Amino acid sequence: MAGRPGSRSGRRRRWLRRAAQTVLTLFAVLVLATAALLLATPSVGNAWSLARAQARSHHAPFPGPPVAARFAAALISTEDHRFDSEPGFDPFALPRVALSVLTGKDQGGATLYQQLAKLLYGTHHGRVMVELYEVALGIKLKFSYSREQILRMYADVAYFGHGYYGVDRASCGYFGRPPDRLSWPQSAVLAGLVQAPSDYDPIEHPALARSREGHVISRLVATGVLTPAQGAAALAVPMDRLLARARGC
Repeated sequence: MAGRPGSRSGRRRRWLRRAAQTVLTLFAVLVLATAALLLATPSVGNAWSLARAQARSHHAPFPGPPVAARFAAALISTEDHRFDSEPGFDPFALPRVALSVLTGKDQGGATLYQQLAKLLYGTHHGRVMVELYEVALGIKLKFSYSREQILRMYADVAYFGHGYYGVDRASCGYFGRPPDRLSWPQSAVLAGLVQAPSDYDPIEHPALARSREGHVISRLVATGVLTPAQGAAALAVPMDRLLARARGC
């Protein structure tokens, strides 16, 4: 009879077997596709040299000093909170990446490794190729350079608006002090600039910069770097008090 226990258990075993086969097949395809992608993209052995050349072309020091702890924390909390554990790309962001490929609209999800790949190596033509290219180079950067080297390359070549390339020049230009002397709200303003440097320029667009600073502070609280009280205290400092009256360190 159709309802017998033996019949039901047999169907369950067949379903589990087919499901396991499907998962293994998908895993094998993913492994092969990743291997092919890594072989088809360039080496990142020259990333340090490319970062030096870019920084020098903008008259920015390279390598600059080690990335200041507060700026690094603000950047990671906002741009890539799985930075220390991911394999160069964020597996949890893959659905968003797939959606961006299908819709042609940027849904976010690029890790700091992928962002650095874009800064150093540019992009390919076509939405799918851009995503795959940056994922592959992000993986290679992750396993080719230390955490400190990745952060230093990123901080030294990124554009921070108002003509400032590199975190050292931006910190001195906006706040009149080096990055290792920045307060939490100042660090948050700088970290918030990398996504849209011209839009969030605190000199030209202080209201937008303030809004972005609030987002960065909220991420620092959400990731446990700051307590809610510390976050509120950081946001209590007016933007005009953060900026230097005289530019430069």
